Amino acid sequence: MPDNASGAAGDGVIWHPTEEVIRNSNLYYWMKKYQLDSYEDLYNRSIREPDWFWDAFVKEIGIHWIKPYERVSDASRGIEWTQWFISGLMNIGYDCADKHAADPRLRRKTAVRWEDESGQSGELTYEELAEQSSRLANGLRALGIKKGDAIGLLLPMIPQAVVALLAIAKIGAIATPVFSGFSAAAVAQRLQDCGASLIITVEGYHRKGRLMPLRSIAEEAADISQTVKHVLVIEKEGAAPPSDRDSERIVYWNALMQEAESTFTVEPMDANDPMLIIYTSGTTGNPKGVVHSQIGFPLKAAQDMHHAFDFKPDDTFFWYTDLGWMMGPWVVFGTLLHGATVLLYDGSPDYPGVDRIWSLIDKHQVTHLGLSPTLIRSLMVHGDEPLRKLDLSSLRVLGSTGEPWNEKPYRWYFEHVGGGRCPIINYSGGTEVSGGILASNILFPIKPMSFHSPILGMHADVVDEQCQPVRGQEGELVLRNALPGMTRGLWNDRQRYLDSYWSRWPGVWMHGDAVYIDEDGYWYIRGRSDDTMSVAGKRVGPAEIESAAVSHPAVIESAAIGIPHPVKGEAICVFAVLKPGTPPDDALKDEITQQVSRLLGKAMRPDKIEFVGDLPKNRSGKIVRRMIKAAYLGKDPGDLTMLQNPDALQSIQSAQREEIR
Repeated sequence: MPDNASGAAGDGVIWHPTEEVIRNSNLYYWMKKYQLDSYEDLYNRSIREPDWFWDAFVKEIGIHWIKPYERVSDASRGIEWTQWFISGLMNIGYDCADKHAADPRLRRKTAVRWEDESGQSGELTYEELAEQSSRLANGLRALGIKKGDAIGLLLPMIPQAVVALLAIAKIGAIATPVFSGFSAAAVAQRLQDCGASLIITVEGYHRKGRLMPLRSIAEEAADISQTVKHVLVIEKEGAAPPSDRDSERIVYWNALMQEAESTFTVEPMDANDPMLIIYTSGTTGNPKGVVHSQIGFPLKAAQDMHHAFDFKPDDTFFWYTDLGWMMGPWVVFGTLLHGATVLLYDGSPDYPGVDRIWSLIDKHQVTHLGLSPTLIRSLMVHGDEPLRKLDLSSLRVLGSTGEPWNEKPYRWYFEHVGGGRCPIINYSGGTEVSGGILASNILFPIKPMSFHSPILGMHADVVDEQCQPVRGQEGELVLRNALPGMTRGLWNDRQRYLDSYWSRWPGVWMHGDAVYIDEDGYWYIRGRSDDTMSVAGKRVGPAEIESAAVSHPAVIESAAIGIPHPVKGEAICVFAVLKPGTPPDDALKDEITQQVSRLLGKAMRPDKIEFVGDLPKNRSGKIVRRMIKAAYLGKDPGDLTMLQNPDALQSIQSAQREEIR
């Protein structure tokens, strides 16, 4: 029995594990298998002997090696560039589909369940998934796609998205999923950066009964990017055919799949070869292309599911997300490596009724559910009546990530969705590490909104300005070790990778979260320690927002911050400095808002535009957004001696006072 597993852990505990939960857990199995007396012993060994830990997990999850690896890790180029499973050859597409299809016990097991907004649903077995991904791999090869090529994915959560991810891996190409709510210009920027030669999209998708024309955005993005040679279009029933249907650049999914062979020999890939580029917003400059390897991202996703979420092969995982955010590929790869079932939903969470999410749990017997705090806040306003008529007893574990909680929606999620019996696995990390750093723990009592500890294998700490550990006060979240899921760098930007994560303290990864550890040892994330915003659970950097605002001819300078929002957690607020003589009226605010929305997509639409005479800058001329945020929210902005223009804060404070009126 792990230490303190069923005892009290101070005031405020909301959930206690039963002895049955503990003894049936994956963590308890690991403790017994490796003859460790407590969870603390298991965790300490995982960070003290990382080669042992990752070797053990690779064997536990059953990765198939075309050529066995010679050793687990190599940090000879520095911790920042650690390589994993040296000289090993494998292919994650094979591991997620073909391996299971070759197993008589699994070939007819459901790999993917799906449902769209209209209620249409279906499933793919592992045998069907292996065949379809092989057909697409052959089709992509016929289009000239080869190992190392980048392919953009502008897709909602539909079964073809899973087929595409695996097919791209099978041929050794690199998948680049892009948020389906981005504008054509934002999509094109990412395609251009990675040099994508093909983009896969769908004619359209439904949201609240309306058909959203995704293909037109993909084609416009292809025009802008100048690297895309083909647009592969998944046909959608009911979508109006565009006028240029016969364009030579357009290839249709059904025709490609029908003409392709159903078998494919996967490309042997070095474990460290790039497999995935996910773009994430930065505080400065263009979006960062986070590079993940064949082994890294999928292995970390599976390990987090296994240890943090207690996920097992007979379970069904549903996370309401988009393919363009990290959690989309995360839930796909992590689930399929387990030989389990992933549920995809392509639609609005409250259409045609506010019980839509809850009905999915009932219909598809979901065991593991992941929802953001923002989504819970938007659904709880309808009360618990929509849940009462449905059977949610299949649920075993609840999950959440993307932003800090507040207590009322957390308790509503626990009490009404989980029935007071399902633990909430609060989960936080990032795209750059392929998943979580901190998580709740199924072996221990849970306090609302807390994390029990770092996840196995993550040597995390909370430190002060001198990188010394702190407890009982807020500090920076850091990692003192490397791991397979850590990004292999930023695409075409080696120095930015080092500057972003490794430059503050030598050999220490700075993650950018402000964290507090209480007297009972529970961890709490207070928010970002940098300027990144968390809007509806999605991290948004200020740079793109500011560039879009400045593209308006009346704006000469801007700064974007996140401000509290009752549903989204944070909303975008833009402070704009106007050209002399420009009238600062509401019509101009609307124009700037529409400009940002047009360039970046509706998801990036600012909630507020504030006009100011100047923006506070430090001695080197950088805008100090944390001071802007503090002044606007009526908080102490701190030491003003670092500013070259401290008077600039006065107009921001005036805007705050005007807002209160």
